[in-house]
Amino acid sequence: MAPGLRDLQLTRLAGGDEESGDLEDVRLLDSYEDTGSFNRIEEGMRTIQVRITGMTCAACSNSVESALNSVNGVLRASVALLQNRADVVFDPNLVKDEDVKNAIEDAGFEAEILPEPGTFGTKPHGALVGQFTIGGMTCAACVNSVEGILRNLPGVKRAVVALATSLGEVEYDPTVISKDDIVNAIEDAGFEGSLVQSSEQDKIILGVAGIYSEMDVQLLEGILIQLKGVRQFCFDKMTREVEVLFDPEVVSSRSLVDGIEAGSNGQFKLNVTSPYARMTSKDVEEASKMFRLFTSSLFLSIPVFLIRVVCPHIPRVYTLLLWRCGPFQMGDWLKWVLVSLVQFVIGKRFYIAAARALRNGSTNMDVLVALGTSASYFYSVYALLYGAVTGFWSPTYFETSAMLITFVLLGKYLECLAKGKTSDAIKKLVELAPATAVLLFTDKGGKSIGEREIDALLIQPGDTLKVLPGTKVPADGVVAWGASYVNESMVTGESVPVLKEVDSLVIGGTINLHGALHIKATKVGGDAVLSQIISLVETAQMSKAPIQKFADFVASIFVPTVVALALLTLLGWYIGGALGTYPEQWLPEKGNHFVFALMFGISVVVIACPCALGLATPTAVMVATGVGANNGVLIKGGDALERAQKIKYVIFDKTGTLTQGKATVTTAKVFTGMDRGEFLRLVASAEASSEHPLAKAIMEYARHFHFFDEPSATKDSPKHNKETNSGWLFDVLEFSALPGKGVQCFIDGKLLLVGNRKLITESGITIPTHVEDFLVELEESAKTGILVAYDCSLIGVLGVADPLKREAAVVVEGLKKMNVMPVMVTGDNWRTARAVAREVGIQDVMAEVMPAGKADVVRSFQKDGSVVAMVGDGINDSPALAASDVGMAIGAGTDIAIEAADYVLMRNNLEDVITAIDLSRKTFARIRLNYVFAMAYNVVAIPIAAGVFYPSLGIMLPPWAAGACMALSSVSVVCSSLLLRRYKKPRLTTILEITVE
Repeated sequence: MAPGLRDLQLTRLAGGDEESGDLEDVRLLDSYEDTGSFNRIEEGMRTIQVRITGMTCAACSNSVESALNSVNGVLRASVALLQNRADVVFDPNLVKDEDVKNAIEDAGFEAEILPEPGTFGTKPHGALVGQFTIGGMTCAACVNSVEGILRNLPGVKRAVVALATSLGEVEYDPTVISKDDIVNAIEDAGFEGSLVQSSEQDKIILGVAGIYSEMDVQLLEGILIQLKGVRQFCFDKMTREVEVLFDPEVVSSRSLVDGIEAGSNGQFKLNVTSPYARMTSKDVEEASKMFRLFTSSLFLSIPVFLIRVVCPHIPRVYTLLLWRCGPFQMGDWLKWVLVSLVQFVIGKRFYIAAARALRNGSTNMDVLVALGTSASYFYSVYALLYGAVTGFWSPTYFETSAMLITFVLLGKYLECLAKGKTSDAIKKLVELAPATAVLLFTDKGGKSIGEREIDALLIQPGDTLKVLPGTKVPADGVVAWGASYVNESMVTGESVPVLKEVDSLVIGGTINLHGALHIKATKVGGDAVLSQIISLVETAQMSKAPIQKFADFVASIFVPTVVALALLTLLGWYIGGALGTYPEQWLPEKGNHFVFALMFGISVVVIACPCALGLATPTAVMVATGVGANNGVLIKGGDALERAQKIKYVIFDKTGTLTQGKATVTTAKVFTGMDRGEFLRLVASAEASSEHPLAKAIMEYARHFHFFDEPSATKDSPKHNKETNSGWLFDVLEFSALPGKGVQCFIDGKLLLVGNRKLITESGITIPTHVEDFLVELEESAKTGILVAYDCSLIGVLGVADPLKREAAVVVEGLKKMNVMPVMVTGDNWRTARAVAREVGIQDVMAEVMPAGKADVVRSFQKDGSVVAMVGDGINDSPALAASDVGMAIGAGTDIAIEAADYVLMRNNLEDVITAIDLSRKTFARIRLNYVFAMAYNVVAIPIAAGVFYPSLGIMLPPWAAGACMALSSVSVVCSSLLLRRYKKPRLTTILEITVE
C-alpha cells in the first residue's frame, strides 16, 4: 500500500537507499474514470454551481476551494478561476446551499448560487463584466480617482482601471446599474468613456452600408422594430453603426443580420464590428488628436519664443515689435493673443480635467499643469495691465505658459504612440482571426446542397463550414470530412504542420495548407481558443502587479505634496528677498522679488508631475505579456510576473510534463506456454474498453504485432464464440476499471486482470520471484511493469516506457544555473521515479504521490517562505497548480489545468519554463529601472527647480525647461518599457550559458 502523505519524504538520489517492498504504480495505471470523477455524483449527493466574485489569481481560487472543502459534508469542490465559478458536491443532509455561500463569503469573496439547469427556463440575472475605454487619464492619480468613483457606484462589484491601455473593467449587476450609467459616471469624473464590450451575449454592433438619407435611417429603424427578439437599438449617424440588444432565445445574431438585409431588399449590407477593432481605431484616433493639438501648440508657441529670444537681435524686426499700439507694445499684443489661444483653446482640456478632478476630491497631473501655466499666464497679463496703469513694466513670461503646454502635449503624443505599440500583441492576435467563412447547407443525409459566405463573427455552434486550402479555419471545431495538414504555429509555436482527419480537432485562425476540409463548429465567440488567448493577454495587461500599489500610493499623495512644496518655495524666496537675504542683482531686469520667487514655484509644480510614476509598471507589464504571447508563453497578470521572478523551486509532474505522455510498450514477456500473439490478444481485448492512455499504447502494440505476425491457436488459448467488430479481439464481459490498480474483465468465463502489483496481490495471486526480479529490472530502467493474470494464474508482464522530452535534461540543468531547484513529483513507484530523475538530473524526488497529494507536496516546499512553481498538464495537477505560488500549465494539457495556472506554456515545450522565469526577471529589472527614470528627474530636478543651487552655483531651471524635463521623464519610462520588445528568449543551445542576473 502506498504511504500516506504524512509519510512522504524528500529523497535524494545521491546516497539514497533502495526502497524495498511492494511498490505501486499509481499514476500510469489510474483509471480514466478517476480523472473525470468530479462529473460522477454519488447516490444521495447533490451538486450546485456557485458564481464567485472577487477572485483575481490562482491563490484566490485555492483559498475558496480550501474553504469549501473544509465544510463538513462537502464531498469535493472545484473552482474555475477564469469562469469565476465553483462546482460543489455535498451531502444535502449535512450541508445547505446557504452554508456553501457563507463559506465562500467568509473567505473574503462574494457568492451567488446559480439556478439549476432546467428550472422554469428563465435566464439567471448574474453580474456582467464590461470593458470601457477611458480617455483623458494622464497619471496614476487619474486611475485612482476613476477606480474610486466606479467602485462607489451602486451595483458595481469590482472595478479595475489600467492607465497603459486606457481601459477599465467593471463587474456590475445589470438589474441595479446600466452600462450607460457607468459611462456617465466616467464622464462626470472628467474623462471620456464608452463601452468596448460586455460579457452579455445579447448585444451586437453592425456596420451598415447603404444609408444615404434620413429616409434610409427610418427604413432601418422600421425593420428593427418589426424583428422579433429585438429589445433595443441605437444608430450612430457618424460611424454608420447600429448597436442592437436582442433576446438570444428568440433570435440569433445571424438571423438578425439576415432579417435586416432581407427587409431592405438588399439595400443594406451589414458587417459585424469587432470590439477589438473598434478599440484599436480609438487608439489611432487618440494619437491623431494628440498630434493635432501638439502641432497646433507648437505652431503658435514658436513665434512667442522667437519674439523673446531671436527678435531682439534683429534690429528692424525688434523696432517693429517695440512699436506702441494702444497701451501695449506690438510684441506684447502678439504674445498675448498667441498664448491665449494656446492656453484656453488648445489647453482647454487641462482646465476641464483639473476642474472635474478637484470636484471629485482628487488631484492629478492636469491640476499641476493648470496651476503652472495659469500662474505664468495670469501673472504676465497682470504685469502688462500693471505697466499700462503705472508705467512700471515688469517682464512677462507668456512663453513659459506656451512652451509648457507644448511639451506636455508632446509627452502625451509620444505616450499614445508607445501605448499603441505595447498593445501590438493583441492587435496581432486579432489579425489572426478569420474575417469570413463558407457555410455549408446539407440535407438529412449529410450531403451538401449549397453554400454561402458569411461573416466569421456570425458562426454558430453546430454549423458545417467549408475550409479551402490556403485559408484560415474559421472556428474551433471537429473535422467532419476530408484530410489535410494544418499550420497551428499561431497557437502552439510549432512550425511543423499537423495532419487533420475526420474527428480531429481544429482551432480557429490556424491555416489549412493542402486539402479541403468540412468542419463542424463547436466553439465560437468568447469560447474559442483564439478569443480566450486574446482575453488572457488583455486581462494580464490590465492587471496590477503588487509593486504598482506602492506607485499608486505615492502618486495619490504626491500632487498635494508638490503643491505644498511649491508654495513653500515661493514663500521662501519672496520672504528671503524682502528680508534682504540675497542681493538685488539676482532679480531679473525690471523684476521684483515676487516675480523671482514665482518662477521657482512654477518650476517646482511642473517638474514634479507624477505621470511617469504611473506608467512605470503597467507599460512594462503590457510589453512583457505581449512578448510572452509572441513566444508561446501566456501570462495571466502582473502579480504572476512579480512572483515568478522570485521562484526558488520548480516542481515538475512526471508523466506528460517531463515525459512525452505517449506511453509505448517496449517489452512483452510471457511466463507460461501461451503463444505471445494470444497473450497480446487477451490484453488488448481487455484494454479495448478502456480510454486510459496506457490502454491505447497496448492496443497499438498488439495491433502492430498481429499485422505482421498472425498468431496461431494453442491449447492454452481461451475458447470464444465470436470475435468483436475489430475481427481479432475476444468478446469481453463485465469490464471494470479500478482506479490506481488497472482493469479487470471476463473472457470465456475466466477472470482477466491487467494492472499493477496491488491489483494482483489483492486478488490473491502470488507473484513468483523470477517475475518480481523482471519487474525490478524494468523499473530500474525507467519502465513501468504491467502484470497480466488469467484464470487465477500470472501469465505475463508488459514493459511500458514513456520517453523523456528531448529538452528535459537541458532545461533542468538550465534551471540550476539560474539558482532554481528542480523537483519531480509522480504517482509512479520509487524505482521508476528514480530512474527518470537520474536521466534528467533531478535530485529531489517525491514518488507514489496520489493526485490529491500533489498540492500538499507544493505546500511542504512553501513552509520556509520559498516561492514555488508547479509545472503540470493534467486534471490531477490542477490542485497543485492552484496551490503553488506560480502555476505553469502545459498548453496541450486540460482546460482545468490551464484555468488553475498563472502561466500557460502554449508550445508544450519545457524550454518555455526557463523563458517564463527569464522574462519575469528581465521585466522586473526593467520596472525597477523605470522607477529610477520616473523618480530621478524629480529627486534631482526638484532641488534645482526650487533654486537650492542658485546661490552657490547660479543654476536655475526655468519653467519651460522644467516642462521639458517632465515630458522627458514620461517618454524615458515608456521607451524603457518598449525596449523589452527586443527580448530574445534563451535558446535551447545556449541555456547552459545562462547566468544569474
